Amino acid sequence: MQDGDLVLLPQGVEHRLASKPDVVGDSLKSCQVTKLGGNVCEVVQEGTGATSTLFCGSMALGANALNPLIALMPPIIKGCDVAGNDPIVGPLLAAMTAEASQPQLGSATVLSRMADVLVARLIRCWVNCSGASTSGWLAAIRDPHIGRALAAMHRDPGHDWTLETLAGVAGQSRSIFAERFSAILGEGAARYLARLRMQLARELLGQNMSVAEVASQLGYESEASFARAFKRITSVSPGVVRRTISGRMDIEFGL
Repeated sequence: MQDGDLVLLPQGVEHRLASKPDVVGDSLKSCQVTKLGGNVCEVVQEGTGATSTLFCGSMALGANALNPLIALMPPIIKGCDVAGNDPIVGPLLAAMTAEASQPQLGSATVLSRMADVLVARLIRCWVNCSGASTSGWLAAIRDPHIGRALAAMHRDPGHDWTLETLAGVAGQSRSIFAERFSAILGEGAARYLARLRMQLARELLGQNMSVAEVASQLGYESEASFARAFKRITSVSPGVVRRTISGRMDIEFGL
C-alpha cells in the first residue's frame, strides 16, 4: 500500500497488516486506544519511523438479500486500481485525515459518515470498471433503465410493484422494459421480485418475526398468500424455516 491507497475486503477474508510479509503483527495491547465516540477509536502505536495514518473499519450488512452485489466481488479490491478517476476519493481521504488529527465533538460521527461515503464510492468505481458484460446483475445495475427499477425494488421490496409501475420507474414502455429485464437478468421482473422477497423473508424469520409480520412487511395481503408464495419458491413453508432457525438459536445460546 502506498500513500492514498484503499483496500476493500468484501467477504471479510482473514488478513494481516504488516510492514513486511515476515513481520509478526503487534497486539493491540501494545497500543494506546482512545475512544472517540460510538464504535470509533483512535489507536496509536509508538515507533521510530515516519508517522503513518491508517483508517481501518468494518461494515455489517443488515440484509444480505438486498446486497447481491457483494457476492459478485473478488476477495480483495485495491482502490488505486479502480478509483483512479474518482475526483472525490482524494479530498475525502484528506478530510478524514484532518478530522482524525484534531478530534473534536462529533468527530466519531463525521468519520463514520465519511467512511460510508468512501466505501460507497469505491464500490461504485469497481462496478464501473468491472468489464462490459451484457448480462447478469452487474450489467443490470449499470443499465440506466433497468438499474433504476432494480434500485426501486431493493429499496422498497414490500411495495405493490407491477410491471407497469416498474416500467414507469425505468422510463420505458411495458413491453420494452419486460423484454430488456429478462434479456439481462435471465428472468422476468415479477420472478426476480418474488425471489428477492423470499430471500429477505428468510432473514426476517431468522430475527424471530412472526410469519404474519413478515407477510405484512413484504406487501402480502394475507399470511396465507405469503405462505403459498414462500413455499412455491423455496419448497418449504415459512413456519418450518422459522422453527428451524429458532431451534438453532436455542442451541447456540444453550437455552
